[in-house]
This record gives sequence, structure tokens and C-alpha cells, in this order.
Amino acid sequence: MQAISYNKLVYRLIFITIVIKIVLSLFVELGIDESYYWMYAIQPDWNHFDHPPMVGFLIELSTLHMHWVNDVSMRLGAIISGSIATLFIFKTGKLLKNEKVGWYAALIYNCAIYTAIIAGMFIMPDSPQMIFWTAALYIMAVFIINNKEKSLTLWLLLGLMIGLALYSKVHGLYLWAGFGLFILIKRPKWLLNYRFYVSVIISLLFVVPIIWWNVQNNFITYRYHSERVTHTSLHIDDFLREVLGEFAYQNPLIFVLIVVALIYTIKNRKVIFNNAINTWLVCMSIPMIALFWGISLFNATLPHWSGPGYIPLYFFAAVYLQEKSVKVVPAFLKTAYGLLLGVLILGVLIVQLAPFNLGSQDKANFGEYCPTLDVSGWNHFSHELDTLMEHDITKGIMKPDAPIIVGKMFPGGHLEYYTHRITGHRVLAIGPLDEIHKFAWLNKDRKPLQIGDDAYCVVPSNLPFNPNEAFAQYFSVIEQPEVIPQIRGGKIVRYFYIYRMKNCKALPQPIAL
Repeated sequence: MQAISYNKLVYRLIFITIVIKIVLSLFVELGIDESYYWMYAIQPDWNHFDHPPMVGFLIELSTLHMHWVNDVSMRLGAIISGSIATLFIFKTGKLLKNEKVGWYAALIYNCAIYTAIIAGMFIMPDSPQMIFWTAALYIMAVFIINNKEKSLTLWLLLGLMIGLALYSKVHGLYLWAGFGLFILIKRPKWLLNYRFYVSVIISLLFVVPIIWWNVQNNFITYRYHSERVTHTSLHIDDFLREVLGEFAYQNPLIFVLIVVALIYTIKNRKVIFNNAINTWLVCMSIPMIALFWGISLFNATLPHWSGPGYIPLYFFAAVYLQEKSVKVVPAFLKTAYGLLLGVLILGVLIVQLAPFNLGSQDKANFGEYCPTLDVSGWNHFSHELDTLMEHDITKGIMKPDAPIIVGKMFPGGHLEYYTHRITGHRVLAIGPLDEIHKFAWLNKDRKPLQIGDDAYCVVPSNLPFNPNEAFAQYFSVIEQPEVIPQIRGGKIVRYFYIYRMKNCKALPQPIAL
């Protein structure tokens, strides 16, 4: 009987997932977060209001320095990152146990919604981070399995990987927290190893540009994020939303598999891994998940924040499957993949064809809370708006260089990525910093609003906003809006309201950065 080449299977898995994700990207437009991160690429910096700059660098790379820009090229960096992370997962599982465990772990990684889609297809700060997170886990495993704690090269690589992970998203620092906890418990002698401290210093070097940027901008990143997690009243609803969100984001079947595998591990510790590996995997996962569960008791959180904490648990699940299955692809994972692909196919069909929206049916906020509207309609709308703008200019209704004014980062990101590139009309933001985010810096690089200028304001019905309340003090006239409907399946699923704002009479106060 011919031996199975799991190495070839992994590359086949990577090829198939790349093709599937590219095809999906052809039919699903950028989401509100994805389009927002486009601004990280067009205005690179040492740090940004929300996150470090790595996602912007990745977009610059995948779009060939913005010379090849479309929905596929925007996501290509995330797709490739997911493929590289898959290789590290396979190599880590192989090192911890054997090739079959590595293969099963790679399958699980590409079946979990967070790692496969949110970080592995959508262009998010998590996308580049997954390369460095999984690489760091692999290097840690080499230290533990092969007793390579005296290798300066490996320590330098670990410091670099963790540094790049935190320069993608600052919670990459947890890699040191988790590994440090393991060292305290199982390898305290490593604390006498100077190479460990050199590695930590390498990682901390990546904090320097983040801090330097914040010094120049009054530590706005930390003030903003601290306000999100410093509430003290108990929020059981937020906690339940976090736990249920993780259940969904991990793929419900994968979540169940992880829980079952953990119970099995507790009962059969030596069958899974040795004591040191078990401790390491727990240190790299459970405290991080527990941390966000704890935060969610008092503050609103997002389920993908804890996503990397589940990755080490995939190895427990992989060993459990090895103990229970002899098949190349266990039936349970086939079912989990079927669920994932079914949800994706159904989602694409709704996005492209559904004659309804899944959100509010009230006229005042028609379509609000419908996720399919975040990833559809913007390209077509922008061409419709371009026609309207050309008509306005030809008829002398509006001045040729009238900007598009936004009051919030959403839908500002979509207007910047789709509408600005199609119409050529620059996007400017007027509003408080916690509403406009990166636009406050983008404003500084663009021709500002001037007395006498005209401007447009675009309001999608699913993101209700009142331009009369927000902008009346700056313009002499704000006309009743033109309405461009988004039609899907022969029915209207959203309205775009186009406000013409005439004769700027006062300028907004610049935001102190």
C-alpha cells in the first residue's frame, strides 16, 4: 500500500483554497473594514489611528503599489498569507506529532471561519499577522521539541516574527505573554539565557515606531482603544455575544470539535502530547481567550479579537481526530467543510441575487444591519453617481471639483475606495475624530474645503446620517437628495441619498492631532 504524501496534500489544499477565494472575491465586494484599510495603503505611515501599518503595506504589495487595483488584488495578500500560515500549521503539527496531525491541523485551519475567511480572505490587520503568528508558534515548537534554546539564530527569528505580528496588530504581544508563561512553568532556566532577552528586545523594537507616532499624535491610539475597554458595569449580553460570536467564527462544528478534543486531552494527556507540549499549547491559547471573555463582561468586544487564541487548540483537535479516524479527510471535517462552503455559496447567492435585504425594512434606515449590503452595490452605485456628477457639471448645477463630504468612517471607506476612484471627486471628512478616524490624516493631504465651494454628501439608507444636522452650519443650502436605488433580483434593497450642498459659508475647525 502506497504511503500517503501529506506534504503533497497540503500543497493541493493550498491551491484549491486559493482558487476558491479568488472566485469568491470576484462576486463579493470589499466590506466596510476592508475598504477602510485601503487608506492605509494610499497614505502609509509608521502607525495609524486604529492599528499598526502592516495591512497597508500588504495592500501596497498585492496591488503592485496601487497600479493593479481591484477587489481580487486587494485581497490577494490575505489569500497568500493564509496559504503561508497553512504551511506553518502543517510543519508545526508534523513537528509536534507527525505528518498526519499536521495535515489534520491544516484542514482545521482552513475550515475555521476566522482563519480561512476573516483573516485568510478578507484584507484585515489579522491577515498579515497570521503569517507571523503561525511562524512564531512553529519556532517555539522547535525550541521545545528539539531543545534549540541555545540557538541565537532561532531566538532572533522568534523576536522578529513576534515583532512583525504586533506590527500587524498590537495583540501580537500576547505571543510573548503566552510563551513567557510557559517558560515560567516549564523552562525557568531559559530566563538565564541572554538570547531570550535579545529576542524580546528585537520584538520591542517594533513598538518604537508605534509609540513615536503616538507621541506625535498625543497618544490618540491608546486613548481611543482604552475608552473601548474601561467600562465597569456588568454586560452579560456582550459576554454572550462574544461567546456565541466565537462559536460562529470558528465554524460551529470546529468549535464543538475543539471542546470535545480538550475534554479528551484532559482524560488522556499522555496520548495527546507530552506534558511540556500540552502546557505550551494551553499557555498560547486559553489565557488569551479567557482575557477577551473577561473584557466582554464589561465592554463590547468583537469575536475575531480572540481568534488567534484558538489556533494552538487546533493541534489538540488534530490529534483527537488521528485517534478516532484513519481517513485522509475525516467525515467530521468533510461535514464542517460542507457547512463552510454551503454558507459561502448561500452568501454569494444572496449578495448577487436576493430580491430583499436582511436588515431593517423601515424607510428611515432601510437595510440597516444587513451584512450583504456591506459587500455589494458600491461599484455599480459609483458609476451611477459618476453619471449624475457629470450631468451636474455639464448643466452648471455643481462646481467641477466639488468634493464628497463624509461625517463617519463608514461609509467613508467605501466612498474612498470605490467612488473616489471612479468619479475622481476627492473625499473629505468633517466630524469628531472618533467618528472619522484615518480621514483626519487623509484630509491633510488633500485640497481642503474652501469658502464658496459646493460639495456632495452620500448617505446609504443602511447607514443613516443626517447631513442637515451635521453640515448645515457650513453650507448656505443643502438640497433635497437625489435617490439612487440599489436593485437586486428586480427589487430595491437599499437607497443611496445624494445631497447637493451649495456655497460653503464657513469652514470646520481643524482637528488637533
